Amino acid sequence: MNKQIVLSDIICYLIFPLVIWHVCRSMLGDYPAMLVSSIPGILYTVYRFIAVRKMNIFGIFMVTDLVIGTLVDVTAGSGTQMLWNEAVYSIIMGVFFGFTIFINKPIVLYFCLDFTELQGHNRKKMKPLFYRKEILRIFNLITSLFILRELLGGILKMWLVSEYGADAFNKGIIEKQILNWGISALAVFGFIYISKKLNEQKPPPPALNKEEANKA
Repeated sequence: MNKQIVLSDIICYLIFPLVIWHVCRSMLGDYPAMLVSSIPGILYTVYRFIAVRKMNIFGIFMVTDLVIGTLVDVTAGSGTQMLWNEAVYSIIMGVFFGFTIFINKPIVLYFCLDFTELQGHNRKKMKPLFYRKEILRIFNLITSLFILRELLGGILKMWLVSEYGADAFNKGIIEKQILNWGISALAVFGFIYISKKLNEQKPPPPALNKEEANKA
């Protein structure tokens, strides 16, 4: 994982929200403080989308997730309900990821197609390579990791809310980031394996004849 991205994630998804939560909670109350603390993460997500500079599947997913997530928060009406809504939404996302595997279109595979296209590769040529049995299996496993992240995250948040009420925001945001980083680290190994397999499938360069060899 890029160190700059990890540092930015820590600052925008963890440090800023926690600082804003603790500073604003006593002045604004639980629910308004939660909404305000989500602003850095929203702005950072928008920035990352703009950095991609293309409305591809990954970009559409980011924007849709951001819009739905924001609506889930602002329509909750209370801090505790906001946390419950986020937990349910997380479980729904896990089911959605599972559905993409069920229809043989694991969403992580399409995210990777977007990124390889941005790097100059031909999308139509890369897609059949990604759908080779051994590589598709790894994409399904990586997508399953994200299913695990969403389901565990949602169940954990439900338990925290039932135990601590609005105080679960403080505990849940740390647990969420630890879970995200752990799953992301495992996913990286999968991407490395896929890259290795794709390189193995590239045809060897043509052999030089004697005249070309002498010139070389």
